[in-house]
Amino acid sequence: MISTAIRVARVGSAAELAAAALMMLGFPVLMLAALVPSVPAFAAAAAATYLADHYLHRKGSYLINRLSKVRAGLSIRFLIRQLLLVLLLARLSLSDDLIFYGAIACFIAFYGLQAPHGALVTLIRNRRRMPVATRNVDLASRVRIPDAPPRGLLHRSAEKMLHLDLAAVVGVLVSAAVDSAVAGFVGIGVTLVLGCGYVLALMPYVRGRRIPPRAEVVLAAVDDWLREYRPETVLYFSGSKDSAYQVNMWLETMEQLDSRPLIILRERAILDRMAPTTVPVICVPGGVHLMNMDLSTVRVALYAANVGKNIHMLRVPTMKHVFIGHGDSDKLASVNPFSKVYDEVWTAGRAGRDRYAIADVGVRDDDIVEVGRPQLAPIETWQGVPEGRIPTVLYAPTWEGWDGNPGNTSLVLAGENIVKKLVKADPPVRVLYKPHPFTGTVSKEAGAAHRRITALVEQAAAERAADPRFTADAAAQAAAKAELARIEARLAELSGAGGEKGDEAEATRDGLIDVRKHEEIARLRAEWNDAYWRSFPAYEHRVITGAEPRLYDCFNVSDAMVSDISSVVSDFIASGKPYAVTDSAELGVEEFKRQNTAVRAATILSNSAAELGELLAAVRDPAADPLAEDRGELKRYLLGPDEPKSIDQFNTAVANLTLKAETRNLGQESRAAAGAVEEVEPEDAEQPAR
Repeated sequence: MISTAIRVARVGSAAELAAAALMMLGFPVLMLAALVPSVPAFAAAAAATYLADHYLHRKGSYLINRLSKVRAGLSIRFLIRQLLLVLLLARLSLSDDLIFYGAIACFIAFYGLQAPHGALVTLIRNRRRMPVATRNVDLASRVRIPDAPPRGLLHRSAEKMLHLDLAAVVGVLVSAAVDSAVAGFVGIGVTLVLGCGYVLALMPYVRGRRIPPRAEVVLAAVDDWLREYRPETVLYFSGSKDSAYQVNMWLETMEQLDSRPLIILRERAILDRMAPTTVPVICVPGGVHLMNMDLSTVRVALYAANVGKNIHMLRVPTMKHVFIGHGDSDKLASVNPFSKVYDEVWTAGRAGRDRYAIADVGVRDDDIVEVGRPQLAPIETWQGVPEGRIPTVLYAPTWEGWDGNPGNTSLVLAGENIVKKLVKADPPVRVLYKPHPFTGTVSKEAGAAHRRITALVEQAAAERAADPRFTADAAAQAAAKAELARIEARLAELSGAGGEKGDEAEATRDGLIDVRKHEEIARLRAEWNDAYWRSFPAYEHRVITGAEPRLYDCFNVSDAMVSDISSVVSDFIASGKPYAVTDSAELGVEEFKRQNTAVRAATILSNSAAELGELLAAVRDPAADPLAEDRGELKRYLLGPDEPKSIDQFNTAVANLTLKAETRNLGQESRAAAGAVEEVEPEDAEQPAR
């Protein structure tokens, strides 16, 4: 029942639900206490609403956002509490006392301070917002960027300002209880002095040397840095905050380029969620600013997504434009007709080339280049189930998609059947459930199915923990957990080293990465992953969400996978391990294989998941696996050959396209020069002979 209430209220925990209920009930109780009247009851209800409100804000509760949409926002809630306090004074027959008029005057004056306070906060934030935000770009030596205001002034500023009324509320309540105006006027004075002080403290940061230079000065500094750095290959990305993973998957590849790399982002939300990298990053929200940026040395632009803002870069003729995508699968998105606007489309293997040919969407075969998948280097090849360990099966369904197609995800129609059969398998297997991060964002049914599957896995884990057949090495797990704590503490220390940046401007100024620290963090994350898997029994079912452990880490500890049509399947094929794919749309095995190349070496599951036994049999006895040879052939078809390495293929493709761009640009210069000569020669011919 509590879990249902949490889901309906859109809160994150039982504590958050309790705080929401306390705040909602607190205001009717305040009114009742004011009407009775009862000072102790009013004080208790007021304290409850203050504390609940503060807790929900600190947690960033969805409920707080919804209240502001229905005219019950933060300011209104504080105003109602103050009006009810005035009502309490009136019901206590204090309407003719000086404290009554003092309270009214205080709250009016206090609200009068909200306007300049809000205006100053907004003005400071706007003036400190940079036209571009950068990482690993040296702007500090080119332009003056002052320190951010103290975090205490701007962080949750509206909430802090409103809470200054606490002194007046407490003082007035004390006066009402003891029948003396002294405490009330002391509280009123404290509230007004603190409110005025807060406003005055903000004023120095709206002008002079406390604000960054004008946009044109900053943009000129960026152009100056670009002329010095001379970037050659750009990764361009635009998207929602939830799509940051699409650019993150290319960061390591960009770091390994033979040419000088640069990453250009279009949304600040993506920059905030981007993983650490040594590659220079420029976030340019404004299309005009991007189009005026000096990118004359760039010869290759790489695009990880087909989005409208790509046009701002595609318009540049001096560079060649390449669609690299953020996955290689048989989904329709992998053959988007928009792809024909690029000079080239890079696919992992021959399958991508054939996919475009079959789709016939206008992408020429000559414009497709096979480069492998550099991101798949961390995936380990399967050597069979280690002796003494039960097999691990990863269930990694994709999300429901935008179009409501039942074939997008197995979650709704098959997910529970798959998990039930896996957790009841005999001989037993371990289940890892790792859903797509977008799961439930479009379909309520998919979200509900995800929650039911999570409950199934957690229940099965609890039952297995109580099963005497399964025993764990408690000492080893305790040591692993201690190691995890040590690594996480060191990671937190490294992440916090140098102090938290006050705002976008300060982060841009100080955003040069410490390479040695970056390398240490990478090493620690690898150690964290190893310790994580050792911190719980190798037989324990587990739900894995969030960024860590990564999907590829789950691949490496698994012996088989169940998934849907997505790039997850194509990537898993690199491991050579058995896998199953669910035909959720019920096309039938032959038609499903005909339409989806990546499933041609898979066990095909119906929505009942009755065929799961075939997958488990292949895991338990690899020698009798009928699809092993097919998987090897399919791997080469989908992902290309093992040699040369994918990163080498990728760098070769970049070099070849750079040469094409240079050839094109030289040709344009030659034609322009020839045209200039032709314009001059006729004029010379008309000159009279001397």
